[in-house]
Amino acid sequence: MLGEQEDCGVKGDGLSQSYRMLPTTRRIDALSGFVEEWSQRRFIKVMSVIDADGFRPNVGIIIANRSGQLLWARRVGQNAWQFPQGGIKAHETPEQALYRELEEEIGLTPEDVEILACTRGWLRYRLPRRMVRTHSRPICIGQKQKWFLLKIRCRDSRVCVDSTPKPEFDGWRWVSYWYPLGQVVPFKREVYRRALRELAPRVHRLANEEGPC
Repeated sequence: MLGEQEDCGVKGDGLSQSYRMLPTTRRIDALSGFVEEWSQRRFIKVMSVIDADGFRPNVGIIIANRSGQLLWARRVGQNAWQFPQGGIKAHETPEQALYRELEEEIGLTPEDVEILACTRGWLRYRLPRRMVRTHSRPICIGQKQKWFLLKIRCRDSRVCVDSTPKPEFDGWRWVSYWYPLGQVVPFKREVYRRALRELAPRVHRLANEEGPC
């Protein structure tokens, strides 16, 4: 029982000794209090990830080469393509989440890329109703995203989309800058349009910059 209490965040020998000295009925009440407190802590932790409006914070990753082409990735087992993206954990900054997702999904490290720009604010999209998990609490109705524009500094052979046991993608290629707008799933299209429009001036200068590709 002591080990289970410690797993729930209950620490301290004084509390454990007091618990053992209580009558059986009082022990049940005390244990119920511990469980309720632990449940509230877990709920607060989840709430810190999904905001009050039901949007989960997320980073979107646009990787460009010197020619201004963008890395376009194919989801595992689907003929569906998108930019890499991923959720921001409760303890992370957007930049920390960016580098974690970059390595998990694309196999690149911070040394392989250079951050050129990011969107000024959060860009939001709502999930289609069929994709909302209404039985989960709190309910997530969509994503709010911070988009980062990266310049790849390594050779293409460094890109590895299957470096984890459960990869998100099974293929990738370079595409022209505006190509993704016609290919991404409809519910993400407006966010892609806004992100690409905001970041376009920086990408268009890449062709005149020197550096390895």
